[in-house]
Amino acid sequence: MLLKADKKKTRDKRHLRVRNRLSGTAERPRLCVFRSLAHIYAQVIDDEKGVTLVAASSVEKDFEGYGGNIAGAKKVGAAIAKKALEKGIGEVVFDRGGYIYHGRIAALADAAREGGLKF
Repeated sequence: MLLKADKKKTRDKRHLRVRNRLSGTAERPRLCVFRSLAHIYAQVIDDEKGVTLVAASSVEKDFEGYGGNIAGAKKVGAAIAKKALEKGIGEVVFDRGGYIYHGRIAALADAAREGGLKF
């Protein structure tokens, strides 16, 4: 009998593996990404204090469009970069959240880099 792996469990295992290796500091906070079917979320987190410094998502009121596609991910990436630079954050560590670096995740990262974040 074949058993199909649970996608959430395998993503959580990948995320834990990545999180064991990287952590956000005050100098280089962690840019964490979460995606659902209809939305995408990004946070800049200082893990030493356990504080979210900046957040952007496709659920916010000023966001226009659909967050479940590459165009929406690019808008969220640009928004998180703009907010982070306003707070004086220039360098981050990218946490892909256990997702494959492809599609919406890569689009958000590229837009954040174009917006001025370094990682």
